[in-house]
Amino acid sequence: MAEAPVVVAIDGPAASGKGTLAQRLAAHLGFAHLDTGLLYRATARRVLDAGRDPADGAASQRAARGLKAADLAGEGLREEAVTAAASVLAADAGVRAALLDFQRGFAAAPPGGAPGAVLDGRDIGTVVCPGAAVKIFLDAHEDVRAERRLRELLQRGAKGIQEQVLRDMNARDARDRERAAAPLAPAEDAFVIDTSTMDADEVFRQALAHFNARTTIRK
Repeated sequence: MAEAPVVVAIDGPAASGKGTLAQRLAAHLGFAHLDTGLLYRATARRVLDAGRDPADGAASQRAARGLKAADLAGEGLREEAVTAAASVLAADAGVRAALLDFQRGFAAAPPGGAPGAVLDGRDIGTVVCPGAAVKIFLDAHEDVRAERRLRELLQRGAKGIQEQVLRDMNARDARDRERAAAPLAPAEDAFVIDTSTMDADEVFRQALAHFNARTTIRK
């Protein structure tokens, strides 16, 4: 009987470094990677393209139920309007329920026959995969995250002012932490890393050491 895939859940707020860590850890371990935020972004893109309001629960839920894997490779998923819309519809319990099977299916049967999966998001360790072998929660001071977010925007050619970026990020954090459906919070058994003063290499080293301590796989 084949062993069940090893699941790594990485959660945290925007610009905490979870996406970078998830990609690097998945590549190092030979695991499949799913940025679950793309599911919400792709859903938001569908809602906006249809001319609907992301706060319209019925429209957002229809878009979520109709989501295809190909939608995750769509254009414009990192645009600010999509980011804002994704945060709004992510608070809808119906949207989250519609996307839950997609995420759990990925974890249970990683693409390409990979021996494991790394999923990053905001409720992976608490709701999507509460039985994950490894749970990591990244966080950082809001000013540090705002600086990172601003650099990301500038690198993509977008214009941004740090004060506005900070306001937008704090508003998104508040929605994510205070929503009734799957609020952003570390799982009780999550390994919490404050990345405020760390570079990506140090975050990766700590995460890999925790992975090695929690599993029989050694990488």
